[in-house]
Amino acid sequence: MATMNDHPGEQAAQDPIKLIGIRDSALSLDEVFRAVGDDAAGGTALFVGTVRNHDGGADVEELGYSCHPSAEAEMRRIAEKVAAEFPVRALAAVHRVGDLRVGDLAVVVAVSCPHRGEAFEACRKLIDDLKHEVPIWKHQKFSDGTEEWVGAC
Repeated sequence: MATMNDHPGEQAAQDPIKLIGIRDSALSLDEVFRAVGDDAAGGTALFVGTVRNHDGGADVEELGYSCHPSAEAEMRRIAEKVAAEFPVRALAAVHRVGDLRVGDLAVVVAVSCPHRGEAFEACRKLIDDLKHEVPIWKHQKFSDGTEEWVGAC
């Protein structure tokens, strides 16, 4: 009799990276969620980063994201690293660039794995590494007229 770990569904998929992108238009939760659907996945973790109305004690009026031309390739490199570390069945990550308003979706990532714990851990590693390593910069404009650039890496 085969053990649980011998089942192909317990292993990482051959090509788990389903969607990677930098977008200058609104992001879709449905698109990302559909991209990570997998019949062998018992857990899917989804993270949604939104533009909040404050930062560092100041009211945010609007912000813009810009990126280096290598940003999408860096997202893929990080996705490959996460897929190599966890039994990922499917993975997706999209980040918005351009001008955004409070409440807009800035980033959406999702990971499906055989079990929920793996999915949570892989999703957290994916978003944390994206925020720290991908060359995407945020330009915030505050209600008091001040501005700030924040580097993601």
